[in-house]
Amino acid sequence: MSSYSITEPSSRQKWVAGSLVIFYAVITLLPLVWILTTGFKSPVDAIAYPPKVMFEPSLEGYVNLFTTRTRVSQEQLEALPPPATWYEEIVRNRDMVIAGPSRYGERFLNSVIIGFGSTFLSVFLGTLAAYAFSRFKVPLKDDLLFFILSTRMMPPIAVAIPIFLMFRTLGLSDTHLGMILLYTAVNISLAVWLLKGFIDEIPREYEEAALIDGYTRFQAFYKVVLPQAATGIASTAIFCLIFSWNEYAFAVLLTSGTAQTAPPFIPTIIGVGGQDWPAVAAGATLFLVPVMVFTILLRKHLLRGITFGAVRK
Repeated sequence: MSSYSITEPSSRQKWVAGSLVIFYAVITLLPLVWILTTGFKSPVDAIAYPPKVMFEPSLEGYVNLFTTRTRVSQEQLEALPPPATWYEEIVRNRDMVIAGPSRYGERFLNSVIIGFGSTFLSVFLGTLAAYAFSRFKVPLKDDLLFFILSTRMMPPIAVAIPIFLMFRTLGLSDTHLGMILLYTAVNISLAVWLLKGFIDEIPREYEEAALIDGYTRFQAFYKVVLPQAATGIASTAIFCLIFSWNEYAFAVLLTSGTAQTAPPFIPTIIGVGGQDWPAVAAGATLFLVPVMVFTILLRKHLLRGITFGAVRK
């Protein structure tokens, strides 16, 4: 008689579970793959109907993303010297010349500054606040925690007009500092609640032993609690960055030039015949890279952070 384990799944269950995971992965990745491939299509192939799955790859979308072009007559085109670079040749084939660089690089850099700046500030302040709520007797602690959580209950766009008027009065409109402070204010409630849960799981005995050994409260926090909470900090940083990186409504309303991020800029990429879909897809593909790399680098901490405290001894 063969033994049977109630905890070990059968081969049939493993096969079904594996099939469901693969199916879900394909459905989830299909839009991303389509965006990636569209970035390597020509403008004609990008709007072809029925959609083209097999096509001749082209870097025209990436060239259009990073340059501004102007159309010239055939006589003017023939009077120009031969193209010096491969991307100039791509533009010349469309009877155009490169007038200068586009603003995508500036907008992408704004996203990096604002996204990572607000993430660092949110996690830094959230860690300190979460430690205080977890370890000290704070008056009206439950009420304060509920108030912090309540800031996440309304959609951010609901307070967009008051924030716009406040920023205009304070001179923070279209500035990196204004957007960093705004995204920090939105993210800090999430950071406090997530990090408080992680710090609650760290035994107080570790800190008490450090204090007995002569550590100050700050040294015990820095050398004992902070390393133990690294998984929670990494998980919280990823969630805060995703919001700051992808936020669209505030970026449209409060920025226009100096501090405009990539999300409101990418849909405005216009080609000769209208929307330049290969350039839009190329911009979206490059925009995904930093968050993807950041998440991959912290993936071990993320998986540990999600399950931290789930099993108690």
